[in-house]
Amino acid sequence: MFQISQDFAPPFKLIAPFFIIGSFFYLFSSVFLFGFDGESLSVMNPTVIAFAHLFLLGFVMMIIFGAMAQLVPVVLEVGHFAVELFYAIWPLLLIGTLLMIGGFLYAPALLPYGGMIVLISMMIFVVEIFLTMKQVKKLNIVMTSVLLSNTFLFMGIIVGLVMALGYAGEIDVDIASLLTSHIYFVVGGYVSITLMGLSVVLLPMFGLSHGFSLKPLEVALYMMSTSVMIVFLDALFSFSSIVSYIGYLLSIVAMGIYFYQVYTIFKTRARKENDIYVKSLFFAYLSLIAALVLIALYFLSSYEPLLLAGGWLIVYGLFAFAITGHIYKIIPFLVWFERFSPLVGKQKVPMLADMLPPKSSEAQFIFSALGVIVVAVALILQNTQLLHAGASFLVVGALAFIRSVFYMINFK
Repeated sequence: MFQISQDFAPPFKLIAPFFIIGSFFYLFSSVFLFGFDGESLSVMNPTVIAFAHLFLLGFVMMIIFGAMAQLVPVVLEVGHFAVELFYAIWPLLLIGTLLMIGGFLYAPALLPYGGMIVLISMMIFVVEIFLTMKQVKKLNIVMTSVLLSNTFLFMGIIVGLVMALGYAGEIDVDIASLLTSHIYFVVGGYVSITLMGLSVVLLPMFGLSHGFSLKPLEVALYMMSTSVMIVFLDALFSFSSIVSYIGYLLSIVAMGIYFYQVYTIFKTRARKENDIYVKSLFFAYLSLIAALVLIALYFLSSYEPLLLAGGWLIVYGLFAFAITGHIYKIIPFLVWFERFSPLVGKQKVPMLADMLPPKSSEAQFIFSALGVIVVAVALILQNTQLLHAGASFLVVGALAFIRSVFYMINFK
């Protein structure tokens, strides 16, 4: 278990906008699903691309950036190089995301502008994190994962900007060949590796786990990194389909090894109660297993709805539930530390569990889980009515999640 210290944590008012804006994008992404036609969806559909960017940039990236602003200096035990830069990151990311969504849906000419603003936002984040890490003489496996993930994020941003210019007709590029590497850089290289690295800090901290080996994590990190580079090089030089399949297989094996790492952490935890945090993570990792099975079936059958359903379970099952589950731990901890820790020994202060809204958090879990399952089935069956039914569950779950976020932030 890693030692962490709150001495270097930035103020909560710096981080709160990331969580608030991210929760609203979670809602917008759910509402967006009502515009889908289950019978005509494909990976290259502009509506699907717009949804992916709405969810990944607006929700996943926004909340990960806020969490990293808090966790990186805490784990490194050094202050941010320039913490004030985070006040510029979320407005730029917000504006850039909205412009890109408008570009995909209505006016492709907006894409280069939105892409450039997103690029600036993410470059500020990447440079600030790298300069913060430079203050540490020796990096542990968690910080190595941060270094790897942010390197892939930088590369994914560059490929994405080139794609945006091509989509807008400014330059002539093969968007289809770049799409795979862009997805792998951002989803496999950044989001997945960030999730791997941070979870071995947060899972033991919240579950009081001790005595587990980090060797599986190390193997999974380097295997996923190798997978991302193989897929990128194959997209760049068009070696053969066998090379790309090797990259895909490595990423699947890497996620399987990471899942084993998570299992060892849960097995050694001292805190056994299954609260909303544990339930969310169980659903997230079950979604990962189901997604890997569907993606493997896709490679055997070439039935594209299986790929869409597998991708859906990864982004809305694994990523969304891993993030929302951790939010129920992170926000109460940060609010308690800033608002109530100075009162310890002077007056009665709440426990972290007291700061959770039981009804809205349970409602969010139940409705969101139902929505994820129903939409996955709808994508496989290509059924529009079933897809919209799943979206209805997700909207209710997202509203409950927003209510929970504001309850925790404003707890007094």
